[in-house]
Formats: sequence, C-alpha cells, structure tokens
Amino acid sequence: MKKLIALLMTISVFTACKNDKKAEQPAEEKQVEAFPNFNADVEEQAVIYEANIRQYSPEGTFDAFTKDIPVLKDLGVKVIWVMPINRISEVKRKATDGQFTSDIEDENERKKYLGSYYSVSDYRSINPEFGTLEDFQELVDTAHENGIYVIVDWVPNHTGWDHPWIAEHPEYFTQNDKGEIIDPINPDTGESWGWTDVADLNYDNQDMRNAMIADMKYWVEDVNIDGYRMDVAHKVPVDFFKRAIDTLKTVKPVFMLAEAEQPDLLQNGFDMHYGWEAHHIFNDIAKGHKTVKALDDYMVKIDSTLQDDDINMYFVTNHDENSWAGTLKERMPENKEIFTALSYTIPGMPLIYSGQEYDMDHRLKFFEKDSIPKTKGNYFELLKKLGTLKNGNKALNGGKQAAAYQRLNADNENVLVFKREKAGDEVVFIGNFTKEPQTITPEVSGDFTDYLSNQAVKLEASEMTLQPWEYKILVK
Repeated sequence: MKKLIALLMTISVFTACKNDKKAEQPAEEKQVEAFPNFNADVEEQAVIYEANIRQYSPEGTFDAFTKDIPVLKDLGVKVIWVMPINRISEVKRKATDGQFTSDIEDENERKKYLGSYYSVSDYRSINPEFGTLEDFQELVDTAHENGIYVIVDWVPNHTGWDHPWIAEHPEYFTQNDKGEIIDPINPDTGESWGWTDVADLNYDNQDMRNAMIADMKYWVEDVNIDGYRMDVAHKVPVDFFKRAIDTLKTVKPVFMLAEAEQPDLLQNGFDMHYGWEAHHIFNDIAKGHKTVKALDDYMVKIDSTLQDDDINMYFVTNHDENSWAGTLKERMPENKEIFTALSYTIPGMPLIYSGQEYDMDHRLKFFEKDSIPKTKGNYFELLKKLGTLKNGNKALNGGKQAAAYQRLNADNENVLVFKREKAGDEVVFIGNFTKEPQTITPEVSGDFTDYLSNQAVKLEASEMTLQPWEYKILVK
C-alpha cells in the first residue's frame, strides 16, 4: 500500500511539473504583416477619398467614419485624405454669415458655429469635436488594415488667433507697420483676402519653419500617417516644402498632395497637385459654355508643361466646390456621370468627396454641423464599377508610369474619343459632351466589351449615334 501511495505521489508531482512548464511557455504571437510604406505603384491605380469628418455622420466623429472604411475599400479607394484634424481656434471664430461668433449675443446661437477646419489653434492637437488621439489612431490603423493609406490636411499658410505661437513667438507671423499681426493679404491688391479668422505666417523666419517641420514630422513618426494634403500650397515658399518633404522622407516614404496647380511644387517633393483648370473646363462644358476643344487644348498643354512623373488629381466636386460653388445637381444637372467617368479614365487620380458617393444634392454647411446622406443608389454603383476598373486595368494607370493617352478622330467636334494602353490592357473612351444626339465615325475598330453594360461591342469604320451626354468605356 505504501508503495502504491508513493507511486501515485510521484505521478502527481511529474504531472504538475509538466503542467507548470506548459504554463511557462509564451503564447504564440499572432503574426501581423506590416503595412507597406507608400510607393509609386499605389499611385498608378488609386482612387483618393476626401473625408469631411464633421459632416460625414450625425455623430461627426472619427469613430463613426472608421466604421465605414470597408465601404470605401469597395469603391476602390487607396488613399484617404482627412480634412484638418487639429483643434480649431476659439478667438475670431467665424459664423456662417462671416461675423465672429464673439459678436453673437445669443449663447445658443453662438454654440452652433464650430469654426473653420482651416483655423488651427495647435498643430499637435486633436479637435475634440472629432474624438481623441486614440480614436484617430484607430482610424489610421483600420485604413491600413484595409489596404488604404491616410494623408492629413495641413494648413501651413496661417494659424488661428489663439495658437500658442501668437503669444510666444509673434515674430513667426507677418506684421504691419505698427507691429500688429495681420491676416493673409492678397499681393495683387495689398488688401485682405477676407480670411480674418486666421493669422498669416512669416516664412522669412527660419525658427518658424523649423517648428512647422517638427510638428509635421510628429504625425508621420508617432501616428504613422502616410503624408499630407497641403492647403493653399501656392502661398507658401517652394523651398520650404522641399526641405519639409525631404525631412519627412527620413522617417518613411510619404505621399504629398498640393492644393495648387503649380509644376514647380511637383518638381520639389510633391507627388500630385489639383487639376483645377480641368475642373473648370468640366463645369464650362457641362453648362454649354465650352466644347471638347477646350479639353483637347488642355491635354496638349499639360503634355508640355508637366513632366512624365507628375500627377493631376481630377474631380467633379470637393469641399470648396460643394459648399461655395454648388452641388453636382446645380453645376452638372444632366451630365455628372460622363464627367465622373472622364475623371477616372484620363491620366491622373480621381477624387471622391464625402457624400458624393451617395449622390448628395446638398451644399454642406462649412461652419456648422451638417450631415451627408447614406443611401446607395445608381451613382454609388457607378463609382464602385469605375473604382474596380481603375484599380485593376493597367490601361488606366495614372501615376509616375502612366499609361499612354492617344486622342482619336471621331469626325465630330462635340465627341471625345481617346485610347489608353499599357501592358496588354486597352481602354477606349467615347463620349458625347452635348445635349444633342451626335453621329460619329470613330477612328478605332475591333472587338471590345462595353465595361458598364458588360455587352460585346464590335467597332468598325462605320457611323454610330450617341444620345445626349452618352458615353462608353470599352475594354479588351
């Protein structure tokens, strides 16, 4: 009996030791593949999305936007540009009618006005209206998990009137003859632009430049954003951007978008700038004020003014256009689809603005809380199809190794026909840019698939008729 008890005790001790050793083994760590740094391949087939956090949802928060990032992935989005995330100045905060909120006596009325995103009171802060730094980090991480890069809207030209630099470093700002800090001035007139809620920064001051670059570097280094959209980039010295971007690239590769149409910015660190001229041509053709010739002239012009690795961002709307110039229904009441398709098929990168995907027919308020619709319709499906084509067809490459663009004759000055080819892929765009039917004989033949209808199309040297604003995207 004693031998049996001893044997059982030995087995018990052995088992306990074995279990202890098992418990000491570290848990197997989940292997998470690191999100790759931004690279030139991403630019070729990307769609960019402008996120207006305040108006994107009833909550107006980072968290509410983050939940919908998989929806943006379905639209082919590869880059999210988040409008300014920083705390907004309380001093000289503007209301919708242009007056300062401090002049509004009614407290409840005063609270309605949240100020301009572009009146930054601290470059390293998070606007509490949107959430916390942890919430924004979750947005960045979720985007990366969905294969999407995040760039942040940065305001380098001016700050809000309660930015710490105002008190601590007044020499960082432009001053008048009396030594008073002033708002930005139009150099052509010597008068204020009317941006009275912001103070103009002095780029002659090297210490200010150093502080600005340090703040920019913080978001790349500590929060892992992938670059910046630079507000009013044409008002800031090019040599500052060259140094700033070079500094950021010591942390990791970044993607830089300039709110300007200025080739020397592209030659000094920026990857992409606005296709403003093309946008205005789109609007003028939509209203019948210009013809396809204006677009042809533009394409010839940029072929000589831009370098091969320069990228244009094309758009039918954005936050400025929507709030101040009008909705798509106002500017393109019958023809937004053809201009949207054009923005995806010419060399460059197409933009979707918050609410555009839901066919928003509403001018979003700029200084107050508002919200976009969330009902998917035909236009959403169009953007989804165009995004899939842009992501997957090398003939639509629009980055530093863009696919060729060849204008084709159609024997009709109101119809645009062009072909793009790369790596065995071919896309032909045919579009009637008028409100009248047009007959053409396109200078292209062969067997194609109509991408949007998925119907086989055989092009021959014969006439075809296009209905008002009708377009075709043919692939093979």
